[in-house]
Amino acid sequence: MIRVLIADDHPLVRLGMRSFLETEGDMTVVGEAVNGQEAVELVTKQTPDVVLMDLLMPVMNGIDATKLIRTQHPDTEVVILTSSLDDERMVQALRAGALSYILKTTPAEAVAHTLRRASRHESVLDPQVQQTLVGELRSPTGPKPWEELTERERDVLRGIAAGRNNQEIADQLGIGIKTVKTHVSNIFLKLDVLDRTQAAIYAIRNHLD
Repeated sequence: MIRVLIADDHPLVRLGMRSFLETEGDMTVVGEAVNGQEAVELVTKQTPDVVLMDLLMPVMNGIDATKLIRTQHPDTEVVILTSSLDDERMVQALRAGALSYILKTTPAEAVAHTLRRASRHESVLDPQVQQTLVGELRSPTGPKPWEELTERERDVLRGIAAGRNNQEIADQLGIGIKTVKTHVSNIFLKLDVLDRTQAAIYAIRNHLD
């Protein structure tokens, strides 16, 4: 059973999301938070697998809450569910440790799919978010050139961009999972990215997926 915590300052959003998720046979809502600070406190008490986090909340915003949650509880993933397409907020949220970023216009079934992926530590980015982040990554401070990667590292990066986990990439390429982990570490270093989400964005930006 996937344990989900909902953090949003709008009661109707929390009620609607709880009502839907509790109809899913593999999910349970373990708590609701009305602001980021309460979300951090509830994660400590309830140890959810995934936090469904709004960005704009009183007391503490979703970005600061995400950073604290990911620092204090690295096994708990954070999925941002927001109406904001602001470039800076997106980048800040992902850098704070959010695994996925989806919009409140996303269909409920797609939200559930994203939460399932998050419980397996797999990222999902809304297509509109991908396009916005592509523009952000065109700056001179973006990742290093694709040419620095070996052919095998490029294969692994394509797998990351496709949303595959390490075991799935290993099976696809016919190599050991330890080898995949080594390639992933090298990819992060060469592209100057912090996580799989940023690596996937790089691949999408360069049409490598």
